Amino acid sequence: MIWLTWRQFRGSAAMMAAALGVLAVALAVTGPGLASAYAAGIADCTTDNTCASFYNRFFGEYDLPFLAMTLVVLILPALIGLFWGAPLITRELEAGTHLMVWNQSITCGRWLAVKLGLTGSAAVAAAGLCGLMVTWWSDPLDKSAAEGMALMAPLVFSARGIAPMGYAAFAFVLGVTVGMVVRRTLPAMALTLAVFAAIQLALPTMVRPHLMAPVTATFELSMANMDSLSIPREGGESPRLFLRAAVPGHPGSWVLANALLGPSGQVVSSGEGGTGTVINVSSTSGPCAPGSAAAGGGDGCLGEVNRRGYRQQVTYQPLERFWIFQWIETGIYALLTMGLARLSFWWIRRRLS
Repeated sequence: MIWLTWRQFRGSAAMMAAALGVLAVALAVTGPGLASAYAAGIADCTTDNTCASFYNRFFGEYDLPFLAMTLVVLILPALIGLFWGAPLITRELEAGTHLMVWNQSITCGRWLAVKLGLTGSAAVAAAGLCGLMVTWWSDPLDKSAAEGMALMAPLVFSARGIAPMGYAAFAFVLGVTVGMVVRRTLPAMALTLAVFAAIQLALPTMVRPHLMAPVTATFELSMANMDSLSIPREGGESPRLFLRAAVPGHPGSWVLANALLGPSGQVVSSGEGGTGTVINVSSTSGPCAPGSAAAGGGDGCLGEVNRRGYRQQVTYQPLERFWIFQWIETGIYALLTMGLARLSFWWIRRRLS
């Protein structure tokens, strides 16, 4: 049975191995240069405190390869579920060849176990290797990315570390299970894609933020957590503050909620259409008057805003929890995979045999 399964699977395995080989060569050729450029840039920017501009410039040079590699890892588990999982049993059912195998002293349970074990192991290995290679290659870019593309951001997190292994295992067994229930290849592929995509979208927004209790803290306003402080040129109108979804002192954190607190400790609502948050500080005289030091030194307008008691309140998951979240989420998908595998064995014994 192992030999027969390998004979059926070796073409797909060869194609996957070739694709991963090409990817490995590309990453091995460009990765050391990427790491060297990052190290040299950090060494230069730390001397004159210009690392913020270096991060923006460095990430901007490689943003397209960064997104491309991220998408490769995200798409691979879905492709495994579509082209390895869904057709694995349905093509046997459509052709009726499963009955021939079962009449050769091979039970349906053993038939399914070999197919799941051999092909599923290859799927997990392929996704794991792809994810770890991209994680190694993109390390300098992950360190320099803005908050929306940082390592803990939902899109990037799903394409790093060991999580793709859990996604691939789940997508593969999901395709197998759906295929046995539907018994038609194309409908099974479509349903597998729809279910897998729905779960991949739901888990980062509904489950992942609560894997561990998030941290809530308040910070003084600075250029680390705000984009700008706008002062009307003519004076008379109140300044407007544009808050940034960042955590001072904790770069790379995943911001779940971000709000501006007023002097009374209540949340100050922001204006509609991205017009910023109105700050109750005089702009006719004092530090926030037109022509004053509005950029935010200790004696400037930003210092006055802080003295009035305005603060940032942010709820976030710190970057230090990255690997903990990776293991927890991979474990969740492993449990889902085992549940689907158990359902598959029950279904093939009760409904197909």
